[in-house]
Amino acid sequence: MILEDTGSNFKPVPAGAHLARCYRIIDMGTQETSFEGVVDYKRKLKFVWEVHGEEEDGTPLKTEKNEPFIITKDYTNTWGEKGTLRKDLQSWRGKEFTNEEQRRFDIKNVLDKWCMINVTHKAGKSAGKVYANVTALTPVPSRIKSMGLPAAFNKAQIFTLSEPDMAMFDTFSEWLQKQIMSSPEWKTLQNSPAKESKESKASSGFDDMDDDIPF
Repeated sequence: MILEDTGSNFKPVPAGAHLARCYRIIDMGTQETSFEGVVDYKRKLKFVWEVHGEEEDGTPLKTEKNEPFIITKDYTNTWGEKGTLRKDLQSWRGKEFTNEEQRRFDIKNVLDKWCMINVTHKAGKSAGKVYANVTALTPVPSRIKSMGLPAAFNKAQIFTLSEPDMAMFDTFSEWLQKQIMSSPEWKTLQNSPAKESKESKASSGFDDMDDDIPF
């Protein structure tokens, strides 16, 4: 399955609240950002969810290929109190992280986990263009859990630039591949064919924390 960017011509995920499963986390490396004319460089992550639910008429929410819709959201890889990543994760789990949990938490813990996502639509600059954005994450209500969660469709995977899975990389859209390849981490990797050291591996932000705290 090709992971398309949100600017693709595919039908967007309908607006509203949907049951979703996080099946991919992608390390995009350091990316150029711009806010109010100020250019900055920040390490970015992409979360990818498969969306389950129904259309307004009650039919299953599926693509033309009879697969779950996919939606993504990019985050700055930081635990800062004002950062969207921390806010969304705390909203997702339904409580704040303690200092100890934050110190030990591994981002990989959210892989294969379910949540409710709130999707809003935003009109693009081109006529008729609509973007679907994930604006909120919340826990799955007990009532929905008691009814049984849908079968997972996509394999749970994580992509890091410390040890890139090139088979996974080949499933990304050309747009996403170019984004990742523009990062200094990717360029350094291409110039260093030898295996990464433990110190370099830890710099990905995925492998330097314990994973025994359930999300």
